[in-house]
Amino acid sequence: MTDTQSSLSSPALTDARALELRADFPILSQQVHGKPLAYLDFGATAQRPQAVLDAELEFLTRHNSAVHRGAHELAALATGDFEEAREVVAEFVGADFDEIAWQAGATDALNTVANGIAAASRGRGGAASAPLRLGAGDEILITEAEHHANLVPWQELALATGATLRYVPVNDRGTWTIDDLRPLVTDRTRVIAFAHVSNVTGLIAPVAEIVELAASVGAITVLDACQSVPHRPVNFHELGVDFAAFSGHKMAGPNGIGVLYGRRERLEQLPPARTGGSMIEIVTMAETTFMAPPTRFEAGTQPVSQAVALAAACRYLSAIGMDAIRDHEEALGARMVAELNAIEGITVIGNDASVPRSGLAAFIVDGVHAHDVSQYLDAASIAVRAGHHCAQPLHRRLGVTASTRASSYLTTTNAEIDALLEAVSGIRSYFGADR
Repeated sequence: MTDTQSSLSSPALTDARALELRADFPILSQQVHGKPLAYLDFGATAQRPQAVLDAELEFLTRHNSAVHRGAHELAALATGDFEEAREVVAEFVGADFDEIAWQAGATDALNTVANGIAAASRGRGGAASAPLRLGAGDEILITEAEHHANLVPWQELALATGATLRYVPVNDRGTWTIDDLRPLVTDRTRVIAFAHVSNVTGLIAPVAEIVELAASVGAITVLDACQSVPHRPVNFHELGVDFAAFSGHKMAGPNGIGVLYGRRERLEQLPPARTGGSMIEIVTMAETTFMAPPTRFEAGTQPVSQAVALAAACRYLSAIGMDAIRDHEEALGARMVAELNAIEGITVIGNDASVPRSGLAAFIVDGVHAHDVSQYLDAASIAVRAGHHCAQPLHRRLGVTASTRASSYLTTTNAEIDALLEAVSGIRSYFGADR
């Protein structure tokens, strides 16, 4: 945990406090279908508090300008805001200032790593990039539970380099353990990419053990932190991963911005995946040299207002306490799992409530398609997610095409979980699936 995030003495996030915080989010005050909105789709995108909206608007109305380019006052102010935002976000995730690169999103960040390794494997970056090179006989290891954003780039990297893509299979619950992963790590393993927290099962990966295994064979670790950074204390230095990615819109911040974290020495080894303005040193008609990280990975016009807003989101979450947010959500998640599983004809994907998990529950309703479940809940003013959640292989392994996911955050109350449980208990009867 970082100083920015809070200490373990953060006040507990009670239902009363969650209701107070709800007032900070303008969109949550509305009614849907004539009833107060119960927003349980935070795993897809989080809503933004007024403080984040205000921060971006203030920047746009007072300092908006291109950064690192102009010699005028607005450009200087904008550049100061931009780099201060980098410092805030870096501190929030336990990283150094120059280990944070702005990206278009977490998907973009993961592609930056995969495409950079592909470039290194073609010889780009010279001797400095040699530790990242892949070729025939090398292996990339992921899990069957990965989001497509942490699967497809590695498929492409394998195709580009001749490396072999291997995966840790999930069990009948859709989860895996370190004992499943360990035998697949060999002296041929060069990359291990995995989600810190699954967006379907809520499984919390054993990061420390995976990092230790990777280090024992000289493999690179790439962490999809999209479902962890918004919801629990995260310190990348303490975790020891080589690269990590997370997005702004899942942590009460703006769309259009994500973060690539890389240990300094790894960023220095990684060739850029995108090229253009802003990230160059010298350009001639014959060749180009590139800036040092993190600027090397920030080609083009920068997402300045988005960075400012993301920093505001970090400050907002830190004031509440990431440990308090984690504890609140895990309690809600455990309750959803236990009580949904107790409803006849409902099966929650993932481990039972006795195993720590994040504050989400993806479930299957016997005889009713997930999209019908979602529409039924929407009629009760409960917003959830329906589909494969960008995890088709996981759903295919379980023999289903889709599931319904309810996901909580700092504003979620037990009353909203009550409403979800009551509505779900009537679904099968409504659709005649209980006959």
